[in-house]
Amino acid sequence: MDYTQSLQQKDLNHIWHPCSQMKDYETFPPIIIKSGQGVFLEDLEGNKYLDAVSSWWVNLFGHSNQRINEALYNQVKKLEHVIFANFSHEPAIELSERIIKLVPSGLSKVFFSDNGSSAVEIALKISFQYHQQIGKNKKTKFVALTDAYHGETLGALSVGGVDLYNKIYKPLLLDTIRVKGPDCYICEFEKKRETCNAECFKYMEEAILENHEDITGIIIEPMIQCAAGMKIYSKEYLKKLRLICDKYDINLIADEIAVGFGRTGKMFACEHANITPDIMCLSKGLTAGYMPMALTITNDKIYNAFYDDYNTFKAFLHSHSYTGNPLGCSVALETLNIFEEENILEKNKEKSQLINKKVKEIIKDIPYIGEYRQLGMVGAIELVEDKKTKSSLDLKKRAGYEIYKIALRKGVIIRPLGNVIYFMPPYIINEDEIDMMIKVAIDSIEEYFNINKNTTKS
Repeated sequence: MDYTQSLQQKDLNHIWHPCSQMKDYETFPPIIIKSGQGVFLEDLEGNKYLDAVSSWWVNLFGHSNQRINEALYNQVKKLEHVIFANFSHEPAIELSERIIKLVPSGLSKVFFSDNGSSAVEIALKISFQYHQQIGKNKKTKFVALTDAYHGETLGALSVGGVDLYNKIYKPLLLDTIRVKGPDCYICEFEKKRETCNAECFKYMEEAILENHEDITGIIIEPMIQCAAGMKIYSKEYLKKLRLICDKYDINLIADEIAVGFGRTGKMFACEHANITPDIMCLSKGLTAGYMPMALTITNDKIYNAFYDDYNTFKAFLHSHSYTGNPLGCSVALETLNIFEEENILEKNKEKSQLINKKVKEIIKDIPYIGEYRQLGMVGAIELVEDKKTKSSLDLKKRAGYEIYKIALRKGVIIRPLGNVIYFMPPYIINEDEIDMMIKVAIDSIEEYFNINKNTTKS
């Protein structure tokens, strides 16, 4: 047994990996990564992998980014951590000030945590407690979309809608009002994504009209339902949702954990609809893949409902040990510096157009690709049994997973979402690397389906 194999065995002896059926690892053991540079990761055998999924959507500016490395090093020499109750520090103060200038107008207060699920839990608790404290005690329920994903703690799972993650836990979960969400690939109203007026909002409107007295908050992934298969929908849906939430005093919670920090072409996805949520959740790209950190941001109206003499117990008594961690704050600050100083959003526009053009040129004659959809630096290939009928592939055959394994052999990480293959690369990716990413993805799809490249099908 060589060194890599011995490490793999030790891993499997002791580690329970996330989002995995561990039995798969018997024939497909974990790849041991020793280093990363730019868009590439390198394993112990010297094999390199283009990280086309930004290591679970967090890595914005490449692995071992020199600017962020230095920011982290400089901070660790000064202060690694301090209790955040009754204490503070410069990185947290500066980060809060700068974030408030970036998020949609009206958001004003920042609550720190350490991951996206925690940010969502905090948002749910704030919304619930807010309505209790202003005397609207009936407002205890949340509304969420089918196919939603908001994290994997119990509250976050309660407002999620992907059975793969939450079905087994349903006896433990909150009673959530579930609304049929947008599906622009198979639109029952036969509208095009770019021109629709969110006719599917009728389902949300019906649920709110029937239950508004009981609803404290509605949580949504703005513009893209990511874990559902990168389902991209109309900004009109968000506009309508903002209006009806205002009408019935319902807190609109925007889960921007995956779609924030430039992923959709705007700094925050809510900007596409020019709306301000009552509560916004941020994480992932906040620290460019370096440190666990999340923010839950809200407005003065909600914050003021918690502000009182301590003996009234109106305070928000939520905490965790690493709240406001200075290392994470310093990395987040450097992330924001890179956005500003290197004109990232403008550069991303050019790269996203390039990716879109290149993918669409290649896939038009591949019969098992039903659609390529893209918003900003997020692209998704929908694999189907039949392109004309849009009939789905049998999930039991795990086409996406098998294509993922083929692509790994070819040097690209394109982790699937069911039968959807997606691109969410670091923003520093260049044209040659884009070409490699797309070519390997398409070659892997063709290899799986055993398509003759010299034969076209429709």
